[in-house]
Amino acid sequence: MSVTQQAEPAVDTPPAPGPKETDGRTAQRPLAVRLLARPEVGVFLGAVAVFVFFLVAAPPVRDGSSMANILYQSSTIGIVALPVALLMIGGEFDLSSGVAVITSALTAAMLSYQLTTNVWVGVIAALLVSLGIGFFNGWLLVRTGLPSFLVTLGTFLILQGANLAVTKLVTGNVATDGISDMDGFDQAKALFSSTFDVGDVEVKITVVWWLAFAALATWVLLRTKYGNWIFAVGGNKDSARAVGVPVTFTKISLFMLVGFGAWFVGMHQLFSFSTVQSGEGVGQELIYIAAAVIGGCLLTGGSGSAIGPVFGAFMFGMVQQGIVYAGWNPDWFMAFLGVMLLGATLVNLWVRNAATRR
Repeated sequence: MSVTQQAEPAVDTPPAPGPKETDGRTAQRPLAVRLLARPEVGVFLGAVAVFVFFLVAAPPVRDGSSMANILYQSSTIGIVALPVALLMIGGEFDLSSGVAVITSALTAAMLSYQLTTNVWVGVIAALLVSLGIGFFNGWLLVRTGLPSFLVTLGTFLILQGANLAVTKLVTGNVATDGISDMDGFDQAKALFSSTFDVGDVEVKITVVWWLAFAALATWVLLRTKYGNWIFAVGGNKDSARAVGVPVTFTKISLFMLVGFGAWFVGMHQLFSFSTVQSGEGVGQELIYIAAAVIGGCLLTGGSGSAIGPVFGAFMFGMVQQGIVYAGWNPDWFMAFLGVMLLGATLVNLWVRNAATRR
């Protein structure tokens, strides 16, 4: 018997896969390029460069106590620069933050001294005043639709004049009376301006507060609904309102956060020296804004972080103290401030354009 063999059907072999095709929308950029596109990375590298420069140019910087002074100087800038940065991400900025620091300190000092009461009464009253200033700025902004530049410029001028005039009226001088011997002073000093030892180096408590506030602000921006609201109102407030974001609440609360930062630094200054000069604070708002801009916050809003302004504030503290340790003319600090601000603005513009192209 013959066996009939059937031919096996031919199996088509699939062609070998060719190289994966990508276009400009799906191509993966190198890690280094992606990192450099982050504003925080750019300011971090800038801070490292400034730090290394002064390590070489100013040998006293290498001492532990010098570094503690640099961190202290950075913290007094950074504590206010953080809420200023959040406000800028929300699409606004505050020109009154510098004199608001002095307003809070003057309020606490004069109320405590004139009423002969526990200094904590003045501290709480100053907090309410600072939050009230922030509320007024935010409320006037959302009610009138005026640019924050005009609103806060008006507040800046009002506070600058009131600080001097009210202090002269109440104390007969341009400075407040000392409150170091009043009840509650030592406790308040421990909270706002105490020091602690790290090895043989004294570190100001404001450094700890600065880093703690930075961590909190980062968590709020990246992990909370309120952080989403900040980015939304800064990007496009009309679109944000259309999807249910409480624009009015967000704007006003951001201005009140700046008031809180101004209050905290004002209390630090008061309990560090027990007296306050009424004419101080003018021009400091520009440093707060510059630290935020250098840290990657766009003037147009909708972009930024809380980490970037930390490095921006550190750069300013490093330069302010580094110039002194190097024995240079301190007037160069303002020139350096202008150079850093222009450079950071150009870098931020490049990042924004690159993001738009992508």
